[in-house]
Amino acid sequence: MDIMDQIKEQIGTHDILLYMKGSPKLPQCGFSSKAVQVLMACGEQFAYVDILANPEIRANLPKYANWPTFPQLWIKGELVGGSDILIEMYNSGDLQKMVKTAVGKEEGAE
Repeated sequence: MDIMDQIKEQIGTHDILLYMKGSPKLPQCGFSSKAVQVLMACGEQFAYVDILANPEIRANLPKYANWPTFPQLWIKGELVGGSDILIEMYNSGDLQKMVKTAVGKEEGAE
């Protein structure tokens, strides 16, 4: 499978997907660590891809996403952003709403 197809499949398969350096339990950079912290604080499970262990994804995701840096959070196939955007969204309450909606737990949902 072509690397771009692999990235597209990963993004399409997971409602909440974080491309990061390292893993949620052992982030390998401060930005990935901050992104994991705010995402975990939302209280829902999420998938991740360690770009350090996947050099082809690391090299090609910025082209696919038209976003040059990591981490990258994708929710329901849409790029949300990196750690600074996630922190800002978390502080405003928008990230929590987006995450809950992605997993079908938005307020008012039956």
